[in-house]
Amino acid sequence: MKSIAELGDLRGKRVLVRSDLNVPLEADAEGSPAITDDGRIRASVPTITALAEAGARVIVCAHLGRPKGAPEEKYSLAPVAARLGELLGRDVAFATDTVGDSARATVAAAQDGDVVLLENLRFNAGETAKSADARAEFAGRLAGLAEAFVSDGFGVVHREQASVFDVARLLPSAVGGLVETEVGVLRRLTTDPERPYAVVLGGAKVSDKLAVIDNLIRTADRLLIGGGMVFTFLKAQGHEVGTSLLEQDQVEAVAGYLELAKERGVEIVLPVDVVAATAFSADAEHEVVGVDAIPADRMGLDIGPRSSELFAEKLRDCRTVFWNGPMGAFEMAPYAAGTKALAAALVDITSGGGLTVVGGGDSAAAVRQLGFTDDQFGHISTGGGASLEYLEGKDLPGLTVLDES
Repeated sequence: MKSIAELGDLRGKRVLVRSDLNVPLEADAEGSPAITDDGRIRASVPTITALAEAGARVIVCAHLGRPKGAPEEKYSLAPVAARLGELLGRDVAFATDTVGDSARATVAAAQDGDVVLLENLRFNAGETAKSADARAEFAGRLAGLAEAFVSDGFGVVHREQASVFDVARLLPSAVGGLVETEVGVLRRLTTDPERPYAVVLGGAKVSDKLAVIDNLIRTADRLLIGGGMVFTFLKAQGHEVGTSLLEQDQVEAVAGYLELAKERGVEIVLPVDVVAATAFSADAEHEVVGVDAIPADRMGLDIGPRSSELFAEKLRDCRTVFWNGPMGAFEMAPYAAGTKALAAALVDITSGGGLTVVGGGDSAAAVRQLGFTDDQFGHISTGGGASLEYLEGKDLPGLTVLDES
């Protein structure tokens, strides 16, 4: 993959940057959309700044949410443009469409060092079209705005989409600093990681993680499992799980992985207690129970205090840890303790010189919401799905296409 330096002198050139600005929004007191975690915007700033300072006319494109190929006001990138400008310390011109009249006029007005943000890519059906021809048509219009392309949205490099894949085939292309850093860290996890190497997996669905579990049983020393997905593991061990999240159709597969891990000498660590509640609510009645005593009318919403201690103990001697997925419903205070304890255990490893990687998505949002700062961890990824697919050993289209260019 070419670096930005290999694109040559960019002064006066229009450079299209694919960033990942897909941040969470909530309505503020006035009902206007407000960004609740600007981590991905912050992560995009260094590459955009470097290009602007090199005299490029920077055209940033990104998506937000999952609109259905047409404009939806709630998914507008306008709030992101404002926040990006604050973080850059310079004005960001916002085009109210992606490849239409506003985009062309805004780009045409840009001077050397200016930054333009185009409206949500997914307001155009061609961005995510399954048809290669439809994607190519949209990519051609997008590429027509620029003279070079920089791929810097790690959270989307596992998608074969117009702005990630097809545009790179139409313009001189390079990888941005954010993607370079992400790939460098993931290579450390997959190429002779310092051991002991532990992976902590949480989140809701075990079906989303089976492929990465299959691969990690061959590379990691320990797997620690929490979150909603753990109840399928507990069921596979013969425990009753009450009304907890359960993927019954995955129980047999999970039982097979438990056996395979035992054969390979990989330790799988499961909770010994959980916080069980009568409903998925912060106000619901809840109690700590052993995993062998979950009441039939209750659901597990966090790992319990003994499990938090167990997980911390199992991580204490580790030199490399990758974590993807919270340990519970951390958004609600009664069920945040497990995730907070895990984050604290990773902070200790980092301070001792170990490599800790927080794998994007909900995990990144959780550590910030719970009062931790990014610099307390070795690396906080901007792409949970992309990180997992990389660890699965999959080719990521947004990276392979850059190898071709």
